[in-house]
Amino acid sequence: MNRSHWLEIDGSKGEGGGQVLRTALSLSMITGTPIRIEAIRGKRTRPGLMRQHLTALHAATAICNGVVSGDALHSEAVRFEPGPIQGGEYRFSIGTAGSATLVAQTLLPALLHADTPSRLTVEGGTHAPWSPPFPFLEQSYLTLLRTMGVAVSAQLQRPGFYPAGGGAIELEIEPVRQWRPLEITERGDCLKSEAVAIVANLDDSIARRELAMIQKRLNWAPSQLRIVREDRAAGPGNVVLVTFEYDHHTAIFSGFGRHGVRAETVSKQLLKEVHPYLHSPAAIDHHLADQLLLPMALAGQGCFTTGRPTQHTRTMVDLIPRFLPVTITLEQRQKSCWQVEIRS
Repeated sequence: MNRSHWLEIDGSKGEGGGQVLRTALSLSMITGTPIRIEAIRGKRTRPGLMRQHLTALHAATAICNGVVSGDALHSEAVRFEPGPIQGGEYRFSIGTAGSATLVAQTLLPALLHADTPSRLTVEGGTHAPWSPPFPFLEQSYLTLLRTMGVAVSAQLQRPGFYPAGGGAIELEIEPVRQWRPLEITERGDCLKSEAVAIVANLDDSIARRELAMIQKRLNWAPSQLRIVREDRAAGPGNVVLVTFEYDHHTAIFSGFGRHGVRAETVSKQLLKEVHPYLHSPAAIDHHLADQLLLPMALAGQGCFTTGRPTQHTRTMVDLIPRFLPVTITLEQRQKSCWQVEIRS
């Protein structure tokens, strides 16, 4: 293809991290648009491709028989020319605790547009900081995609915590026949709320302290608290999840234990995200808001309410229309509630 037809993308704009690369790869494959991305992760302390981003790039190349250049660790510029998307059985390994869920989210939209079903396995971090843990992917993100006409199932083969990694997730994906628009402007009734502290190769006291802080701050009953001991992990790890299951959406907030950080501090930091959501009428939490925009754009229309749009959401609002003929608008409805709408 003539170089003049390549779509040029500045990876340092907006949130300036890996989201720009991942979204551009997904949409490049779906639309057949060749892309050149410069200043990759330009706003990060260590710019350029990290292991998980390189895995996503190589995986995208594999599933569409694409042509890529600049695909090296720490590279800050790549060119990617997609071919036809091919279903099938794929397995990709990050080799670190880099996010397996984010790699899977990069490939899923493309494989939904393949001609045949796919089985996708990604090895790496499944419960890692700065990325959606597997329960969020399965219970929140994929649940809403199923209401949009997507037939996909996900299984956690084994957990992978930071820094050991070694986890694996598997997705069974059927080609989407027709996207259905998503409209969620209200949460509906709260059907269930709970906090789960997961510990792998660590003392249960860490989980008990995390849950005690959540119980105190949210005034929850003991029946809403659970400890899960994970013995399949390659190394030590800890994550605490606070889940709210509503009529129309399941919101999941996560906090990750780290060496040198007190268990109570992990829960306090997590609750800083929970409290604004509970005190807002918005339906969709801020973590899910930016992730829903791509499938909604593929459907051609839809809307939801969320809190103040994050930089990640605004980045998607700017990037998606460069590939697809859609308009995305953000309109403030109340002090803590915005409506996001997509129209063709």
